[in-house]
Amino acid sequence: MNNPLVQPDPGLFIWTIIVFLVLLALLAKYAWGPLLKALEGRQEAIRKALDDAQQAKTELERLQHESAQIIAKARQEADAIITRSRADGEALREELRTKARAEADGIVKNAERQIQAETARAVQQIRHEAADLSVAIASKIIQRNLSKEDNQRLIDETLRQLH
Repeated sequence: MNNPLVQPDPGLFIWTIIVFLVLLALLAKYAWGPLLKALEGRQEAIRKALDDAQQAKTELERLQHESAQIIAKARQEADAIITRSRADGEALREELRTKARAEADGIVKNAERQIQAETARAVQQIRHEAADLSVAIASKIIQRNLSKEDNQRLIDETLRQLH
């Protein structure tokens, strides 16, 4: 019962080792080298992708921070503009009030001057009319109070003074 498969044959053993070593050398030269290069390339690509992802994440965080700063600055500028606009509006409103008061005061003073001038003119006219009226009344009183004899005596006295 000699089974040739179970009995070691030194020739087969040596050929098996030689074939194994040749196959190992061929695999090392033609398969493992390119396979290891491909794996290293893939590993490098993965590493590069991870680095790019990290850089993108960092860049995104930086951009978010910058955009937050820009938005905050824009809000501050908007608030400053609103505050400035309110202050300018209030100043303009106060200026308009002051001008309106000055104009009203000017109108009142002008009206007072006109009233005083009209009053003075009316008083002057009343004085003239009163004087004219007084003269007219006095002349009428003098004419009525003088009798014909008194009138003749005044005429005679006047004539004597003229001669």
